[in-house]
Amino acid sequence: MSNVRHTDNLSAWTHSHVFGEGSEAAERGTKAVMWITAVMMVVEITAGWWFNSMALLADGWHMSSHALAIGLSAFAYATARRYAKDPRFTFGTWKIEVLAGFTSAVFLMGIAALMVFGSFERILSPQPIHYQEAMIVAAAGLVVNVVCAFILGGAHHHGEAGHHHGHDDHHHDLNLKSAYVHVIADAATSVLAIVALAGGWLYGWSWLDPAMGIVGAVLVAVWAKNLITETGKVLLDREMDHPVVEEIREAVETGHEAGDTRIADLHVWRVGKQSYSCALSVVTHDRTLTPKKVHDRIAVHEEIVHMTIEIHQCD
Repeated sequence: MSNVRHTDNLSAWTHSHVFGEGSEAAERGTKAVMWITAVMMVVEITAGWWFNSMALLADGWHMSSHALAIGLSAFAYATARRYAKDPRFTFGTWKIEVLAGFTSAVFLMGIAALMVFGSFERILSPQPIHYQEAMIVAAAGLVVNVVCAFILGGAHHHGEAGHHHGHDDHHHDLNLKSAYVHVIADAATSVLAIVALAGGWLYGWSWLDPAMGIVGAVLVAVWAKNLITETGKVLLDREMDHPVVEEIREAVETGHEAGDTRIADLHVWRVGKQSYSCALSVVTHDRTLTPKKVHDRIAVHEEIVHMTIEIHQCD
């Protein structure tokens, strides 16, 4: 068994390792949401201190954690763009964004734990609540979160425009999604807070406030867990169950006599939202088969942007 490598026309094989599809809109959106969230955080903390409301203070500090996480997302976009052409990053800088999404999701899980702790603390040691002031500020927070959700939603649709060639469910911007989940989680907790405050104000149901806190924590934890799973798969290169793997096998192994050409070893991993890299070793009886021919067969799938191909010809 011999190892044959295709080496002619080298210039045709050189290419850039910048696999990002552009995240300018997402970067602008996350920066805008970060500043809006930071301003609302200051308003809530100031109002909580002025009205002597622990509920508003708690929500203000809770929002500060979201501002920090969304700021992390914006920082990741800027960092990935800055080092996009740095040759030290073997397959580009897209995973900086994914790592930020993973970190943000872990942060969100911590927020859920703190919400549960605070809610049980309130159950065991009830505190007087300034219902009217708290409802006004909670409603303002909800409006801010809805506006932020529209900003991030617009950035998502702008970034995904023109990229719909198959496997759309796997093409999310996970960094943008993490920022979006933070905003939606904050909006959900604001809605639950308004319901709890209304129940306490109108009917004296003081227990409703900590109960809604626990419900909100469960929702946040579920969203965080799903985001951790999605980003973790990318960071650990767990892609071998993706449909693109079978597309590569089909492109290489079909069109030959039975048993003539087979993939002996195949590795596939993501290098961008809609971009994949693969390394494969092909065993064949076909003396005319070259890496260039294998490359051309696989290249019909546009999402495969980088290939390392090795041919072993059997006697």
